[in-house]
Amino acid sequence: MSLTLTGCLQDPNPRAGGAGGGEGVAQGGSTDGDKVVTVLGAFGGDEAVGFRESLKKFEAESGIKVEYNNSTDFTTIIKARVRSGDTPDIAMFPQPGGLIELVKENQIQAIDTYLDYDEINSTLIPGFLDAARVNGRVYGAPMRMAVKSIVWYPAAYEATGKPTEFTSVQEMQQIGAEIATEGTAPWCVGFESGPGTGWPGTDWIEELVLRMWGPDVYDQWTSHKIPFNDERIVAAFEEMDKLLLTDGASWGGSRGILATAFGDAMNPAFETPAKCYWMRQGNFISGFFPTTIQSNLDAEVGTTVFPPYEGGFAGQPILGGGDIAALFNGDDPDAIEVMKFLTSDQFGGEWAQMGGWLSPHKTFDAANYPDETTRSIAEMAANADVFRYDGSDLMPNAVGGGSFWSGMVDFTSGAKTAQQVADDIEKSWPQ
Repeated sequence: MSLTLTGCLQDPNPRAGGAGGGEGVAQGGSTDGDKVVTVLGAFGGDEAVGFRESLKKFEAESGIKVEYNNSTDFTTIIKARVRSGDTPDIAMFPQPGGLIELVKENQIQAIDTYLDYDEINSTLIPGFLDAARVNGRVYGAPMRMAVKSIVWYPAAYEATGKPTEFTSVQEMQQIGAEIATEGTAPWCVGFESGPGTGWPGTDWIEELVLRMWGPDVYDQWTSHKIPFNDERIVAAFEEMDKLLLTDGASWGGSRGILATAFGDAMNPAFETPAKCYWMRQGNFISGFFPTTIQSNLDAEVGTTVFPPYEGGFAGQPILGGGDIAALFNGDDPDAIEVMKFLTSDQFGGEWAQMGGWLSPHKTFDAANYPDETTRSIAEMAANADVFRYDGSDLMPNAVGGGSFWSGMVDFTSGAKTAQQVADDIEKSWPQ
C-alpha cells in the first residue's frame, strides 16, 4: 500500500543546510547533549513494545533515554512538526516518499556525515539504501524490513511431492498448469481490502517488472522516468494475466480474487481437500492465518522465494519495504549514537524474539527469530541479489494509493485490457 507526502513545506529554520550538504538541519526534539533522544514513528501496540524492549540494554549501557512516540497518522504529524519547527531528533518513515520530500526541504541529515556508509552498506541486503538516495547521497537507513516476495504453501501441497522451490516464473506456470489439470487451483489470491481493494494486485505487477526488466527499469518506472504505459510495464500486466487469470489458475477465478479479502486468501488451502496451494504475499500475512495454523506454523506451512523470470534479470530480486530511520538533529551526539544503534545489525534481537520483526542486515543473528518459518524468510532476503521497495510506496499517492489500485480491479475483472489500464494510470500521474 502507498501513501506519499505531497505539497511544499516552508523551512522553519534558517540554519538548515541544502539537500546536497546535510549540515545544520532543523532542530526540535530534545536539547543537545542532554542524554534524551526523541523518536517518532508510525507503529504502536505490540510493535512499539518490541521496539522499546530492543532499546533497554542500549539505554542502560549508554545512559541515553529514548523517548518514542507513535502516530497512526505519521505523514500528517511529521509534516505539521516540521512546519512548526518542532521536529523529533529521529523519525522512522514507513515509506521512502515522505523522507525524500523532507530531504528536498533541507530537513534531514545525510548519513555519510555520521555513519560509516561502506560498513553499513556491506551488512545490508543489496539495494536497501537506494530508497533514501537523493542526488547521489543517502539520507536514511533501514531499522526493519518487510519481505513480500514469498510464496506460501500448506502441508497438503508438500504432500503432493511437487517441487517446493522453483527456478523461474515460467517453471511455476508450467507446474501450476499441471496442478490445475488435476483439479486444484495452483494460486490462492485475494485483492479485496475495503476502500483499498486492488492494492495486493499492485505487488504482482511490481514483482514481475522487477524480474522481467531488472532494477534499473523498475527504478525508472517508479520515478516516472519512463511512462507507466511503457510497453515493458504493459508486458508485466500481461504476464500476470497468464499466471493468475487463465481458467483454473486461481481459486474462484477473477471474481473470487476481487471478492476475497487479502487476509483470507490462503484459507482455502487449509481445507480438506485443499482448494488451492500457493499464495504470494508478505511476511506479515501469517498473522492472518487461522489460529490453529499460527500455533503450529512450521508444520502447517512452507515458504519459498518467488523466483526469477527466465530471460529477464539475471539475479534473484526481493520486493519489500521497511521503516527508514532518519536524523533531523545532526548537532546532537546522543541522537547520532541512537541512529548508529538503530541502523546496525545489533539492534532488534528482543523484538525478533517476540515475532513479527525482520532485520534488514544479512549479518543479523538469525537465532533470535522465534521459528523456522521466519528464519527461512530472513534467509531468502539475505541471499537476494537486489532489494527494491514496494513500487506503489515510491509513487505519488494519486497513483500508488489510487489509480494503480483501481486499475488492478479493472484489469482483474476484465473490464479493461492491460494497455487501457496502463494508459489510464499514466494519465492520472500528477504533472
